[in-house]
Amino acid sequence: METEKNIKLTSAELSQLWASYQNDSGSICVLKHFLKTVEDADIRPILEHALQLSQTHIQKLTSIFTKENYPLPKGFSEDQDLNVNAPRLFTDNYMLQFMKQMAQISLNAYSVSKSLSVRSDIDQFYGQCLAEVNDMDTTVKKILLEKGLYVRSPYIPYPVKIDFVKKQNFLTGWFGERRPLLSLEITNLYANFQRNDLGTATLIGFSQVAKSQKVGQFFIRGKKIASKHNEIFGSILREDNLPVPMTSDTYVTESKISPFSDSLMLFIVTGLIALGIGYYGTSISTSLRRDLTAHYDRFIHEILKYSEDGANILIDNGWLEEPPIASDRDELAKKK
Repeated sequence: METEKNIKLTSAELSQLWASYQNDSGSICVLKHFLKTVEDADIRPILEHALQLSQTHIQKLTSIFTKENYPLPKGFSEDQDLNVNAPRLFTDNYMLQFMKQMAQISLNAYSVSKSLSVRSDIDQFYGQCLAEVNDMDTTVKKILLEKGLYVRSPYIPYPVKIDFVKKQNFLTGWFGERRPLLSLEITNLYANFQRNDLGTATLIGFSQVAKSQKVGQFFIRGKKIASKHNEIFGSILREDNLPVPMTSDTYVTESKISPFSDSLMLFIVTGLIALGIGYYGTSISTSLRRDLTAHYDRFIHEILKYSEDGANILIDNGWLEEPPIASDRDELAKKK
């Protein structure tokens, strides 16, 4: 029987490990800037723990790639992608909200990575990552609640009895009387609004400090897209007399000195775009009102185009590291 030592990494496992290396190496740079500039003593331990986790992940990932004789990804480094002397770009509130979103995103990402992992060492690695980020998510929510900064999704009345849908107009949304939003539709609208709000703040900060004018304009364009989407999400919630999450103007300082390289900031933004597309896709699949699915469909097409433009900027500047790729058999055949 084949021993585990002889089992190569599958394409699924390679894809997750490679992405993890990129994300953790970038996170180290971001977290080091946060730690250099954070003021709140309650937030510092969260950032320190997150940094320690990312550094440990990089060590484990490096060991896995080395044992496989697989080229170590370039990722991001403190020497090239972090300006340790840069002043504070984001406020403590932003840092805490950032950690909340990153914990939630990582919970989804690591659960997918674990489900795709078959080799026991990779399965165990992602199982450990999932347990770590689960604890992180709990801790961040606790601090947000203690500081009165956690924004809960709206409350709705409990039903008095079980009921069933009786008419086809349950699905309509453009014409006639619209039914009230379902709880899951509210959840999606609220969560997408909050992610876009933090994304808007990120893009504002990055646009202030980007060295390249083209990159800066790309960030400004993204801010406008996210703000427009939130206007629509907010109007849908208000139509049902539901509260709209409050946006914050206290997330970004007035610094114009970048703590990060343009390539790292573009990597972060294109990653957030990809996640946004995924969350919008999930929202389509769980929304039954046609007006909602039409909005999400239109938004996805808009940010797909935006994402492609971001990828082109990365390629033009030589910043897009190629992920693991299948063999080009046609090209190999030409080299006989």
